[in-house]
Amino acid sequence: MVRQMSLEPLQLHTPAEISRMLAERARELRLRLGLKQSTLARRAGITLASLRRFEQTGEASLSRLLQICQALGRLDEFAGLLQPPVLRTMKELELRSAQTARKRGSR
Repeated sequence: MVRQMSLEPLQLHTPAEISRMLAERARELRLRLGLKQSTLARRAGITLASLRRFEQTGEASLSRLLQICQALGRLDEFAGLLQPPVLRTMKELELRSAQTARKRGSR
């Protein structure tokens, strides 16, 4: 019997933990840049209440998070997310090239 390797990587954090980490990092960066919350909110094009909620809870839509990161000069860091995994062997390359582009998931 051949065992298939799981495509799902081990994940060390929950979505809530990542949200809080991002909020804390954004807050720290804002403070290092010497920006008031009101100034950052204005530059990001969001309400002060939205920025405060994000910094306190980590809750923000993806759109708002991207606006905040753009105002902090860190938007390009998102460009590398969700890239296909690096191929390490010829077998992996052959498997990827043999797969057809799916329009929908199978599960």
